[in-house]
Amino acid sequence: MASFLTHRARVHDAGLPLRRRHSALRTCLTLFAPYGFRATYHHLTLNAAIPRQLEADPEAPVRAVEELHEARVLWLARAEEYAAQRRAEKRTGRRAVANPRPWWLRSRWDGPDRVWHQDPFRHPSLRLSEYVRRQNAILDGAELPGCPACGDEGPRVLSSTGHGWVELCRGCAWVLEPCPCGERHPFEPDIPFSWNRIWQRAHMNHDGTPNPHWPAGWFSASEGGGYSGSQRPARLDGG
Repeated sequence: MASFLTHRARVHDAGLPLRRRHSALRTCLTLFAPYGFRATYHHLTLNAAIPRQLEADPEAPVRAVEELHEARVLWLARAEEYAAQRRAEKRTGRRAVANPRPWWLRSRWDGPDRVWHQDPFRHPSLRLSEYVRRQNAILDGAELPGCPACGDEGPRVLSSTGHGWVELCRGCAWVLEPCPCGERHPFEPDIPFSWNRIWQRAHMNHDGTPNPHWPAGWFSASEGGGYSGSQRPARLDGG
């Protein structure tokens, strides 16, 4: 597969068809996506104001890939430092990975950010570079106020697992306190979603502003559901 920088250059290439440039952005996300693939794309559509019709703003994918690139540069620098540190530790016989593990090596299903992989609308609102800086600082031992992911200092949200409670960040659904049973319960999204509809930016208007009528009626019966837009409390399904 071609490198991130190769696909970033394709996003910038005004000589390529706009759909191909947008597809190159998607490939960049397969190589680096701090919030997870779907959640990072959703975040970028909002931050870069990617309209439903790409022709309305051909530079929107460029803004998106540049935000992604800015965060990736910060991650690469920290990842290289960590790799050098691990090589030094191994030379002294320390082969076990110390906790906390680097944020980019967390399991997407076991980590405190697992909700973003199951509900791509619950990610932080922070610019990606700010999230990476925050995670790097925590890895270096900083004690930051509020939610480790987004910094929200508001009341926690309780989410039922069926036999206990998980405490989630109000702002981004980061798992602040897991279920007492120790199991990792699947998360039931607030809004049943279809990846195709996210990719088609059903949540955006043609001018790049968020669609005020979303999500009402966006999840059709033909896509496997009958969601009409009424909100449900988010919960973790313990079965």
